[in-house]
Amino acid sequence: MTEFVAELIGTALLILLGNGVVANVVLKETKGNSSGWIVITTAWALAVFVGVVVAAPYSGAHLNPVVTLALAIAQKFDWIKVPYYILAQLCGAIIGSFLVWVMYKDHFDATEDQGLKAAPFATSPAIRNLKSNLFSEIIGTFVLIFVIFYFTNAEMGTDKTPIGLGSLGAIPVAFLVWVIGLALGGTTGYAINPARDLGPRIVHALIPMKGKGSSDWGYAWVPIIGPIIGATLAALFYLALNI
Repeated sequence: MTEFVAELIGTALLILLGNGVVANVVLKETKGNSSGWIVITTAWALAVFVGVVVAAPYSGAHLNPVVTLALAIAQKFDWIKVPYYILAQLCGAIIGSFLVWVMYKDHFDATEDQGLKAAPFATSPAIRNLKSNLFSEIIGTFVLIFVIFYFTNAEMGTDKTPIGLGSLGAIPVAFLVWVIGLALGGTTGYAINPARDLGPRIVHALIPMKGKGSSDWGYAWVPIIGPIIGATLAALFYLALNI
């Protein structure tokens, strides 16, 4: 399996399971309807576990453009690979999100609330204050990336041991994402991953969903720019501490 395919499949599984649990919890007449935030955050953590297990041996399992970016800033990953890793992650997110829609289509159609119909695709703030929302995404992503550096604590990997989330082992990174969701996710839904938000938002904009409503492109920059800033700050802070 090539690095591109590994990142694509790993990210597709991440989004299929992660956005799938949101659909199960918020859409009308599902078996998991109204089962709550603990269910969502737990399943997202396990979704990360699954994606990492599959992709780690081949690509290092970045599964997130800002993981790729931060590792490159910290000189643990080759800059020349950054664009195609990010492209693979975005394509994987689109595929995973589309599969969620196909699987839950009857329940999307049965749900009248446009906000709930959009929730399994992209994040949205609990209270819309773009400055605060941006800060939330910066902080959540900073914690993700900064802790990842101390989990890995290694130089750029060889072809046999690529650097990424897979370098941690799948279980530690799953717990990391779980605690970020539980502790810091209540404000914006903790995108902490531009591909996780942008890919599914594109799917939401394109699919012929009954009573779809807005894809909220006015907010879409927050879960892209926030994670980029948070990851960059985390990488620079890590470098400053380890000169």
